[in-house]
Amino acid sequence: MNDAQFLRALENCSLSEQDFGHAAHIRAAYLYLQSGEFAAALSRMRSAIRNYATSLGKPDRYHETMTVAYMALIQQHIFERGRADWESFARDNPELFEPGLLFQFYPKAQLDSELARRIFLLPRFHLAQWPLRSTAEVADNRDGEAVGQRR
Repeated sequence: MNDAQFLRALENCSLSEQDFGHAAHIRAAYLYLQSGEFAAALSRMRSAIRNYATSLGKPDRYHETMTVAYMALIQQHIFERGRADWESFARDNPELFEPGLLFQFYPKAQLDSELARRIFLLPRFHLAQWPLRSTAEVADNRDGEAVGQRR
């Protein structure tokens, strides 16, 4: 399915649930960011996810903090690493597809909160180093300890 067909299927809620996993969320965000400025892309992404989740009978699945944080990370990657086609972008940015990526920025308890679902929350962590590390390197971060700090 090409990019236009993919977005059309997402927006008209005809995309199968199994076809809208994490990688597909990243793809949609990437495509929206390619076609406009951040605020407009974020608005389109919010609407698409909310409408899609509602069509599945799962309106509570939308998570504002995760959506905004991933949109910002994807935009940063686009500008730091160049605009490419989707396949090249996906290949060149594997860290965006790692489960638990946001634990480099947020404690698990913060992301799991109802408030984080409803509104965008700034992370309680400060990034200790850049570029992003693999998920395995920050797996112990899920207990709320700040990146790079040990007690």
